Amino acid sequence: MAENILIAIAWPYANAEIHVGNITGSHLPGDIVARYHRLKGNNVLMVSGTDSHGTPVTLRADAEGKPVEEVYKRFHATFLEVFCNYGITYDLFTSTHTQNHFKVAQSIFLALLQNGFMFTQKSMQWYSPNAGKFLPDRYVEGTCYICGYEGARSDQCDKCGNVLEPEKLINPRSKTGDGSLELRETEHFYLDLSKLEPEVKRFLKERAAHMRETVLGESLGKIEAEGLKPRPITRDLDWGIPVPVEGWDGKCLYVWFEAVIGYLSAAIEWSHIAGQGEAWRQWWVNPEAKQFYFIGKDNIFFHTSLWPAQLMGAGKTFLKIFAEEEQALTLPFDVPANQFMNLEGDKISGSKNWAVWARDALTRYDADALRYYLTANMPEAKDSDWDWAEFVTKNNSELVATWGNLANRVLSFCYKHWDGHVPAVDIHTLRSVDLELLAVIEAGFQTVGGLIEAVKLRAALGEAMRLATAVNQYLDQTAPWSAVKNDKNEAAKTIYTALKAIDSLKVLFAPFLPFTSERLHTFMGYTEPLFGEQYTESVQDALGEHIVLRYRPPAHNLPRWAPSQLNPGQQLNQPYPLFKKLDESVIADERARLGKEIKIA
Repeated sequence: MAENILIAIAWPYANAEIHVGNITGSHLPGDIVARYHRLKGNNVLMVSGTDSHGTPVTLRADAEGKPVEEVYKRFHATFLEVFCNYGITYDLFTSTHTQNHFKVAQSIFLALLQNGFMFTQKSMQWYSPNAGKFLPDRYVEGTCYICGYEGARSDQCDKCGNVLEPEKLINPRSKTGDGSLELRETEHFYLDLSKLEPEVKRFLKERAAHMRETVLGESLGKIEAEGLKPRPITRDLDWGIPVPVEGWDGKCLYVWFEAVIGYLSAAIEWSHIAGQGEAWRQWWVNPEAKQFYFIGKDNIFFHTSLWPAQLMGAGKTFLKIFAEEEQALTLPFDVPANQFMNLEGDKISGSKNWAVWARDALTRYDADALRYYLTANMPEAKDSDWDWAEFVTKNNSELVATWGNLANRVLSFCYKHWDGHVPAVDIHTLRSVDLELLAVIEAGFQTVGGLIEAVKLRAALGEAMRLATAVNQYLDQTAPWSAVKNDKNEAAKTIYTALKAIDSLKVLFAPFLPFTSERLHTFMGYTEPLFGEQYTESVQDALGEHIVLRYRPPAHNLPRWAPSQLNPGQQLNQPYPLFKKLDESVIADERARLGKEIKIA
């Protein structure tokens, strides 16, 4: 029976280009898992969007002297381009600046308020007399009073990871140069997380069996050590979602509170755009649905503790407000957060241009080559490092030499010696060596599939490559290149077996290497594609036009995660190499680019 799988991926702020750390941190692992489940025939919904309301966005707009909406739409457009070209198959990639998201976020707020999980409280916040306004947390930085880091924000220190009390920040200053600051009293709504702590702890303990230790340590461990404390969920802002309570003009929902609601609102928006009415309920009002959240380690606590608390607290009341019925909302199944990817031994820094920018990299390298290295080097359990020498080595020795050459030499040899057809062998005459190889490859569907379901993607890719090596060893043993001269029938059995193995490997590699797997699928003579198509669509609502990225499933929608069904005598298409070998000069060239300004058309 098909499962309902929600793939929810971190929403990037619309203030900077996407770099490879972002891709491997959340977007790529989410896509790999989504593609696998689609191949299995499961009902997949993969959603995310541009975080349009965070103060990083307004800071960028202030720095450029441009309207915030113009800046967010510009970066949103680049995100759509990156995800299309990297094959990140979003069923919907939208933004938080939509009428639908406003309505859903405000409904969650009202449900929490009605259920008694909110209170108002006056607090001190940094105010700029020169600017005549309260400054959002990211506009204020100073020295962390816990670890001494001099670049801490007023609400959180990125170095020690602690949530900070703004009034305790040492030497506070405005990032926009608005002169001296002073503390003034303001009033905000607080989410009383302490009331929800028992439920959140119970939820985390129930999920502990399949959550990563790093994730549990950052969530359950932190709660047991410090407890869940009330947190403000409104801010003095003029860009964002208005607080839906009379008398609260000039205040908006805090971005940490409303952005995560995007996973729910995007599912609802997808249902409406796709003309499927209430289909979103399959993933959100269904206790059997599995929700996977792909994020970076800096967002673990929000997704494992605060977001479940919002869902529990809003509960049935949200659906009563939003859809006039009372049902519980589905809670996360797993939050397989990745650690960070560094670059050549140093932390990625956009301001210093110490980054491999996703769009720029595609001007020189194929998407699958980048996807391969980003998966093989994915920071699943600890920080990893993008190293250009390693990139070239893995591309040439693994992607090209082990897998690409295997597929190309077998297909080319077959195309030449059997007139463009799979050898018409009697499958009952296959030798034990042939049957043993096919059995090993067939077992890979269970092994690789199990690793993907556990979100151990590096290991899953490594297992697929190990199986490709096994086929190369089989060919070394059976030597069809020489056998074809003396005993073409024996050579035919070898080539048929190798083609069957390659046909299966094509599927095992498909979640990781979709572009070349689709190409190889065509070489093998198939007419129905493995995957569907991505496209953009313009959506109009009360807030104006916004462009979304969507995914159109293949018309056949057949499960594909299964061993080869290649038939003897099947027509093939002319093959050509799947991957490009890289020259060693690439290493020095790319290292020379680091730290320099890169302009991308």
